Amino acid sequence: MKKITIAIDGYSSCGKSTMAKDLAREVGYVYVDTGAMYRSVTLYALRKGWFDANGNINTAELQAHMEDIHISFQFNAETGRPDTYLNGQLVEKEIRSMEVSAHVSPIAALPFVREALVAQQQRMGKEKGIVMDGRDIGTVVFPDAELKIFVTASAEVRAQRRFDELKAKGMPADYNDILKNVEQRDYIDSHREVSPLRKADDAIELDNSHMTIAEQKAWLTEQFNQAVTKA
Repeated sequence: MKKITIAIDGYSSCGKSTMAKDLAREVGYVYVDTGAMYRSVTLYALRKGWFDANGNINTAELQAHMEDIHISFQFNAETGRPDTYLNGQLVEKEIRSMEVSAHVSPIAALPFVREALVAQQQRMGKEKGIVMDGRDIGTVVFPDAELKIFVTASAEVRAQRRFDELKAKGMPADYNDILKNVEQRDYIDSHREVSPLRKADDAIELDNSHMTIAEQKAWLTEQFNQAVTKA
């Protein structure tokens, strides 16, 4: 069967990663969480102290050290999903913190950061057989992807999902803070000058506000089967 490229874009905390990971595992494709890549750069900058008290970034320092930031993914047999590594260190839990969430959108809006990570993402998907999720996969990274999905859900639903996820991991969480963060990220991601979040013209939209994970999985599998048949 011919392998294809699958691009899944959408708003933060709308379940893109869960859908993409499950599909990749089911069909034997490589999964790449591009959001984890931007979060890893953010974590690196936070650890280096490159944010001031107002959240402004020392872009000169970050740009000078981009070549020192190495992001990789390693399959976790226990979870059945890939974990994110920053310069060889497992950071899967750290990059999901609210501190990183509060700083990632400004990092992702920097042209030199996007240029570096998009180039890496395109190399990862050169051989096809890949499921990649993010904000600009179908519009910038893989504009010729055979299957493009754009996922959305209400801000309130996404905030609740994020709240439940953090609590399940034993991490501190406040629903109102999370909702504010979700709305701020929506605005920044949609209005940035470089690669703003938008639905590709040929993407299939999915509003999963009131869908179960099982329902989403069934829907995505159907889309995949149709796309492979056409390829």
